[in-house]
Amino acid sequence: MTDSTENAALSASVQDQAIDAALRHIPPVWPLSSFVAVNPFMGQTGETLATAGARLARVAGTRVTMPNAWYMDRITSGEITDADLAAALDASAHAGKPDSVDALKALAREEPTAVTGIQTVADIAAAETRVDWPAVIADRFGTWASGYFDEGQALWAAPRGRSAWAAYRAYATHDLTPEIIGLAGFGQFVADAPEKAADAIARATTTLGLDEAGLESYFHQLLLTFGGWSQYARTQLWQAELAGKDDRTLSDFLAIRLLWEEAMLTLGPASIETRWTEARSAHGNAPAPDSQHIAGEILQEAAERAAQRRLADILAQPAATADEGRPALQAAFCIDVRSEVFRRALESVDPAIRTIGFAGFFGLSAKHRGFASDVEELRLPVLLNPAVTSSSGSESMVDADLSRRYLLRAKRAWGRFKLAAVSSFAFVEAMGPVYVGKLVGDALHLRGQSPANDPAPRFDPPLDLETRIGAAETVLRAMSLTANFARVVVLAGHGANVVNNPHASGLHCGACGGYSGEVNARLLAGLLNDSEVRAGLTEKGIRIPDDTLFLAGLHDTTTDTVTLYTEDRAFPDHAEDVKQAEAWMKTAGAIARGERALRLPRADKADDITVRAKDWAEVRPEWALAGCSAFIAAPRRRTSGRSLAGRAFLHDYEWGPDSENGYGVLELIMTAPVVVASWISLQYYGSTVAPELFGSGNKLLHNVVGGIGVFEGNGGLLRAGLPMQSVHDGENHAHEPLRLSVCIEAPREAMNDILSRHDGVRALFDNRWLHLFAMDGDGRLSHRYTGDLTWEAFEGETDASPETRAAA
Repeated sequence: MTDSTENAALSASVQDQAIDAALRHIPPVWPLSSFVAVNPFMGQTGETLATAGARLARVAGTRVTMPNAWYMDRITSGEITDADLAAALDASAHAGKPDSVDALKALAREEPTAVTGIQTVADIAAAETRVDWPAVIADRFGTWASGYFDEGQALWAAPRGRSAWAAYRAYATHDLTPEIIGLAGFGQFVADAPEKAADAIARATTTLGLDEAGLESYFHQLLLTFGGWSQYARTQLWQAELAGKDDRTLSDFLAIRLLWEEAMLTLGPASIETRWTEARSAHGNAPAPDSQHIAGEILQEAAERAAQRRLADILAQPAATADEGRPALQAAFCIDVRSEVFRRALESVDPAIRTIGFAGFFGLSAKHRGFASDVEELRLPVLLNPAVTSSSGSESMVDADLSRRYLLRAKRAWGRFKLAAVSSFAFVEAMGPVYVGKLVGDALHLRGQSPANDPAPRFDPPLDLETRIGAAETVLRAMSLTANFARVVVLAGHGANVVNNPHASGLHCGACGGYSGEVNARLLAGLLNDSEVRAGLTEKGIRIPDDTLFLAGLHDTTTDTVTLYTEDRAFPDHAEDVKQAEAWMKTAGAIARGERALRLPRADKADDITVRAKDWAEVRPEWALAGCSAFIAAPRRRTSGRSLAGRAFLHDYEWGPDSENGYGVLELIMTAPVVVASWISLQYYGSTVAPELFGSGNKLLHNVVGGIGVFEGNGGLLRAGLPMQSVHDGENHAHEPLRLSVCIEAPREAMNDILSRHDGVRALFDNRWLHLFAMDGDGRLSHRYTGDLTWEAFEGETDASPETRAAA
């Protein structure tokens, strides 16, 4: 191999590494049908908030903390104390941090100068030609991408089967808009581009004069300019890698964006070259936080320490005396923060009721097919691959399945007829009066969605007995539910019942992949009611009494009603028990609605909550997970009887029995539910502190595109993240942007062992994207994780950790 060949190979290797690194900086976004929360800082978790702020400031022109005035308001009110500021300042490892609390306050009193990113060639061309080329690129690319990714919304589907790069070149060679606006020769430039995206990237890299040091930063910036389109392509890569495959859509996007940069430089005014030479050099420097980035990180830490003090005070309150007798009812809910309000309400109805917190997919990673449907729904955390498949309805329901399919096909055909190019005009004229009743009913909130109620799901194909027993044992041990079963145990998934809301799936269960949780709950109830499974569990040390009935339910988080799936199984001996359970649920729902009404705008009483689910003009049917700030994995007795105000994820966990099995449950909690909760927390954080980059804008301006996402307006970039109305009430932020505080009652050594074996999870804590606390045997916060597998006593508390108490 000659020297020149070696250099070419090295260049290709360097380019590939830079491309891969840039792709990893982009967070995924799931389609509207399964809109789960995602950590928008996923690509920056290996660095601190300040360093991530420096990076995103130059590639996106955005801040990653709140305005300084937000922190000063809390300092002035005393919510953030000098002790919080001092502790946050002391915890900062940045060399350029302020040297005192007074110096930190002085920085906080001054708002930083407006953040501006490094200019791309398109930015420079816009300044030189007075044509908004970034907006033109967003519009033309968005027009193409909406057809390329369309999932059935378009009446005329774009051709499939080609790569994104090939499909875009075919489109762009016939798109006259750029040339009409002023980029003469663009169509021919695209036609002459290399046929392979990798070759196009290599050519553009040379044309633009890029060096190795600046590649990753510049590529990251270009992908960000495509907004949610890049994030949707990143999802395809995520899913492909989860299945052990690869996907090149996002790297094709990079080639497309580089093609525009190359065209601007080649076909635009010569003056662009001079300014571009200055701009590209800035990408060669590693992102370094300045004094304001560092101050912002410290102020954010101080705000979180203030919240942690308040949480510690709540957990330090005397616990209610637990009744050790057989519970009158046990009800397992998702760990979702909305369940905290309902669980507390339900427990207040009768002191003999026990509630349990567990991930809402109930340990069953199911690929499910609904009744009369061929769509495969991944009802599991997006971190996992499906382990079982299921379908609704028994094999004997063939005729009902076929009838339902005919009905749904007719409904789809009617919908397309209403929207078709020719028939739509005649349809409005002829059929408009027929819809008067529906319009009036919807306007008066007389119609709403019914709870999900397909026929009972079943494992399809059926699981063998050994697998069923193993699955049941795993779930029960993970729930810390291995003894003292009630006569009725409710397994309640959750979902949201809303109308006219494109982001409705974002209100469903994130652990169920953005679907409601009743399928998983019904599958598990059937499994645990199986007499053969119970016999097998007895041999494994878990004895379920013969008179225990497991019953699936669905908690509607919008209306706080609970539907019990009583038709799934006959229960002649439990009729009165179930009737009592329904009455308790109804009473608890009224209590929960009364509490939630205090937070929601235009809701003065509990009855105001229910109507929001039917109001097609309601932009805030519920607050979903706004306000989330803590994750607690501990026995329920540590938190029962204390209001956490719907701000905490609550996962039941008993470390004693788990220690006998090598802390397998603890490892599962720290690597799955904690990570999912961090995605939720950081999505709300990102949509609050950087709404232009990580939010989806104003709901009132949303238009659904391709069935996968929304435009804010009638075109341009796909908007990812949460709508403004999900984090803001119109006057103030409804979500307090705080990174999640994870509190676990378990030995610190066990947590360290898990962190040492999971680098991705450890990075979240070491770089303070999450805070980790150990709880003592009384449920108090005893130690704070400080990074690098080290701990310090929390706020001067004495060592009262679980292992110390166990030894005593």
